[in-house]
Amino acid sequence: MKLIHRIGYFSVGLFFGIVILLFFLSGKKTSCDYSPDARVLKNIRIKERIFTEEAFSYFENNKLDTALVSQSLENGDVDFSRSNTDTEPCNIYLITNKVDSAILELQIENCDSTATIQKAILKD
Repeated sequence: MKLIHRIGYFSVGLFFGIVILLFFLSGKKTSCDYSPDARVLKNIRIKERIFTEEAFSYFENNKLDTALVSQSLENGDVDFSRSNTDTEPCNIYLITNKVDSAILELQIENCDSTATIQKAILKD
């Protein structure tokens, strides 16, 4: 079989494979969260969020909306060098997100069924 025929067969198979995948995955909530940042943020997003008294009072005192936590979990970055991922039974992650001209830092304790926002700091 000539090389051009092989490329043609491969292209047809690739095309039909992509069309079938698009058909099966079109109605589902699928995502490609393969980076460590994306996996941790998605894991925290799907859990029930609990605010400690310290974190909640920080949001109230600085007149910040708690929706910034959801925004940080969508667009933020996990600082693994400042996170504590060796604690049992819950890991503690430091998530940073740029809010206007400041940076919001959240310390979140990620357990099996809950994510507890322990501290929040807004740095200029």
